Amino acid sequence: MTPFDPIASTRRAFLGGGAASFGALALGQLLAKDGLAAAQDAAAGLPHFAAKAKRVIYLHMAGSPSQLDLFDDKPKLRSLDGQPVPESLIENERFAFIKGTPKVLASPYAFAQHGESGARISELLPHTAAIADKLTIVRSMHTDQFNHAPAQIFLQTGAPVIGRPSFGSWLSYGLGSDNEDLPRFVVMLSGKYAPSGGASCWGNGFLPSVHQGVRFRSQGDPVLFLSNPDGVDARTRRRSLDALKRLNEERLAETGDPEIATRIAQYELSYRMQTSVPELADLSAESEATLAAYGAEPGAKSFANNALMARRLVERGVRFVQLYHWGWDSHGTNPGDDIVTSLPERCRETDRASAALITDLEERGLLEDTIVIWGGEFGRTPMNEERGGSKYFGRDHHPHAFTMWMAGGGFRPGLQHGATDELGYHVVDGKLSVHDLHATLLHQLGIDHERFTYRHQGRDFRLTDVEGEVRRELLA
Repeated sequence: MTPFDPIASTRRAFLGGGAASFGALALGQLLAKDGLAAAQDAAAGLPHFAAKAKRVIYLHMAGSPSQLDLFDDKPKLRSLDGQPVPESLIENERFAFIKGTPKVLASPYAFAQHGESGARISELLPHTAAIADKLTIVRSMHTDQFNHAPAQIFLQTGAPVIGRPSFGSWLSYGLGSDNEDLPRFVVMLSGKYAPSGGASCWGNGFLPSVHQGVRFRSQGDPVLFLSNPDGVDARTRRRSLDALKRLNEERLAETGDPEIATRIAQYELSYRMQTSVPELADLSAESEATLAAYGAEPGAKSFANNALMARRLVERGVRFVQLYHWGWDSHGTNPGDDIVTSLPERCRETDRASAALITDLEERGLLEDTIVIWGGEFGRTPMNEERGGSKYFGRDHHPHAFTMWMAGGGFRPGLQHGATDELGYHVVDGKLSVHDLHATLLHQLGIDHERFTYRHQGRDFRLTDVEGEVRRELLA
């Protein structure tokens, strides 16, 4: 039976079948014209206006750093340390792990003012403190989610459930590429585990799969299967890809399936990456001074190496680079997740490299049009968790207030935005939502978040859903 059997076929099958579908024919010709999918091109009409930034490096501290031990100094916690928190503060509150009436927990770390901005930053972040005047510190972030996976996915996609495109995928779709030999959106992981939200944090959702984040690794081949198999040289590989491309183009012309065009383009990108990526990933080409500034070591698996790689990527035109560093979930159940042993370790692993990245970008003239973002998916409570009677100090998940910082890309350097109450529990000034953050970031990239949409299943979707406000007070 063929799809054109007038008896066995439905009207829908007849209209949709192969060359008989005139829409599919036209789409197939458009897509197959040069072997690239139209869906890969930058969205029509973008940018909407002159952009301040061209690219983004997002440093996500997976597990959520304690803002009360790093950026949001609260002297009142010291005077109330060890006392039960006021019942009125936690009435009808839901916690991930805290039971009963928890006790106030003061930070064991000293804070001091830094730079002309006078930003109060913890002793745990000496390198970040040294660049305080380059940062836009937002102490008034809040979120709707208080568990890791949905909170991470919400922060990256604008929705707490899987299936929506990530921020990097939206930019890949919206702004295209400045370097066709490298992916538009690159993801790198460090720490013991991947983020709780998994690949959904960098997924393409309903956008064509060409816009999904591409994982780079610190050790071995930067991208899996980048090297040719034993016995296959570059000429053989090229001939194989040419034959595969012809077959895919024939199928594309028959069906008009944009995912086939995506497959063609990805094969071609992979071939070009066999030349471009090995040079990119060779950190030994960097000066000893640069390696020392980041704390990077060629061949090592570390946040420092990934941060240096991020600079090399944006320098070569990659649109969005996402770094995840696991281990900030400071519950205090043991030394591996408390604020006395674990938190300082995470700071030592990331502080130097985060600050070096800002300085390095600035010295190379890249910071002006590169946005760097640092932060976790939510904050930590001003109370000690004491799960199961633990004697270690730790803090539970806290969605009502947390701190993030941005640098470059037209954000106002030296700004300290927003404030929390005297216990650091609720935002009392300058409240900033996840959708506000996305709207503001898109604005700096020349995109009106309300007009930046993708039609899926009969509805126009956007990164900011139906919310979000550009927070111009954060901008220079």
